Amino acid sequence: MSVREPGDVVVDGGVGELVLMWAGFPLLGAGLGAGLTALSGWIAGLAWFPFQDVFALLDRWPDQRSYPLGAGAVALAGVALAVAGTRERLRVTVGRRSVELHRDGHGRDVARAEVTGVFADGKALVLLDAAGGELAREKSDLGVARLREAFTGQGWPWVDRDPHRDAYRRWVPGLPGLPTGADALLRARERALKDSRDAEVRELHGELARLGVVVRDEGKRQYWRLVHLDGEPR
Repeated sequence: MSVREPGDVVVDGGVGELVLMWAGFPLLGAGLGAGLTALSGWIAGLAWFPFQDVFALLDRWPDQRSYPLGAGAVALAGVALAVAGTRERLRVTVGRRSVELHRDGHGRDVARAEVTGVFADGKALVLLDAAGGELAREKSDLGVARLREAFTGQGWPWVDRDPHRDAYRRWVPGLPGLPTGADALLRARERALKDSRDAEVRELHGELARLGVVVRDEGKRQYWRLVHLDGEPR
């Protein structure tokens, strides 16, 4: 991991984002839990509503027991959301010679000399190499304007759209033209996308990249294109 240098520009959600997650989510959860507890008698009578036994129990208990339990349980769910949100935060540190992409306690560096293009693809920050492959694709809620300003201010080649966008094809199982093994990886990745297993989605993205396949997502749909590996077209 590179050492922070004077003049490096950091783009992240800031302290306000952390305050929102760690104070806002539990407080909203507590309020929602208290509201559900107040309606527990009515909810217990709705056959389609989940956790019927829990709401029936809350309705039978006195208020001094039911409200702290109901509010506390949903507040804990808010804490769990804050933990997940904190782990998924992306911090981008842009320098003249490299950029550090930091998430969930782990960071990776990409050297400026390897990068021929930087752009935002929806909510993803993408760095391209000379062959058209992706050196990085990181999802985040960071503003495009802030990212553009940080990269261009440090002399990086920011582009306003994916220069290879027209080369993508919609993936369907069994489609010809893919390298050996890529179809199986795309099938596995489709299942991971549907189940929102983000770590597995990223891992399979890297496996496909090693085969010369670049993948981008639109919702749960996968689109792919091929790149050159070792100077040979795939």
